[in-house]
Amino acid sequence: MSRLKDRFTSEVAPALRETFGYKSVMQIPRVDKIVLNMGVGEVKDNPKALENAMRDMGVISGQKPVSTTATKSVAAFKLREGMKIGCKVTLRGEKMYDFLDKLISISLPRVRDFRGINPNSFDGHGNYAMGIKEQLMFPEIDYDKVDKIRGMDIIIVTTAQTDEEARELLKLLGMPFRK
Repeated sequence: MSRLKDRFTSEVAPALRETFGYKSVMQIPRVDKIVLNMGVGEVKDNPKALENAMRDMGVISGQKPVSTTATKSVAAFKLREGMKIGCKVTLRGEKMYDFLDKLISISLPRVRDFRGINPNSFDGHGNYAMGIKEQLMFPEIDYDKVDKIRGMDIIIVTTAQTDEEARELLKLLGMPFRK
């Protein structure tokens, strides 16, 4: 069992129940899934770029990514409908908690000049979205095998009803929010 999942059941859930006064255990918000998304804009010029991005994302998440396709044609971007333009991974269960633990305790502190993440990036329904500028912050990525530095989006989907509940949940899990 994951260290973060143990912490959730022993410390975080009781603290949330006390703070917000939940009557039922099922009302306590929890992390539902984590979605990693990487857009690969240079795929129209370099077809190998998508393969390299998918390899990096697979190494980071420990799960095979799926490619995403364009839903509309946009002439200004030289983009056709159905063209593969990125990749994504949805993490749930044990892998989700392992990734979140690795993100909080190892990867984010490795970022140069890190002062915390934005506490206002919630969507109004208790989900948190953050972007990272380079995949090199993850320890699994071998610097010599990286062809190009790419960023990605990390979306943490919770069962919280409000942003305050989700912010408190992530704070108790150890998310380093900026003061």
